[in-house]
Amino acid sequence: MSEKKKGNGLAMRPFARSLPMQLLRAREALMQEFRPHLRKHGLSEQQWRVLRALAEAGSMDINALGEMCQIHPASLSRMLPNLESEGRIERRNDRDDQRYIIVSITAKGRALFQRVAKESEQIYASIERRIGSSELKTLYELLDKAIRAAPENAQEK
Repeated sequence: MSEKKKGNGLAMRPFARSLPMQLLRAREALMQEFRPHLRKHGLSEQQWRVLRALAEAGSMDINALGEMCQIHPASLSRMLPNLESEGRIERRNDRDDQRYIIVSITAKGRALFQRVAKESEQIYASIERRIGSSELKTLYELLDKAIRAAPENAQEK
């Protein structure tokens, strides 16, 4: 897909064909469906990613959690106290290495996750109906392939 135009003397694909911009536009288009749903439950996108990751993984160290959720460590460290004060997560020092913080979802956090997940799945089903099951499966496969093909250091924050 080498749609390159010469504008201002530069050989470059049109802005509309910039892969990072297309991915951002797709993310924004899809998140417009999820944001009101998350707000209704008092959650930001990042808080939802944390609860979702912990609901799946149980407990994890704060660094692994940030990596899994694609949240910068500084942002994560500002967000976790709020989730903890709301009783949705708990933090503790690792038993084997006190330098590490382990984050776990609480029963209250899990109950919230289950309520939000049920509604989220309805949104996913709507998206799948519009895009098509086969196309959505292909999209996931292509995104996985793009991630695997990225240079190792480009996948780090």
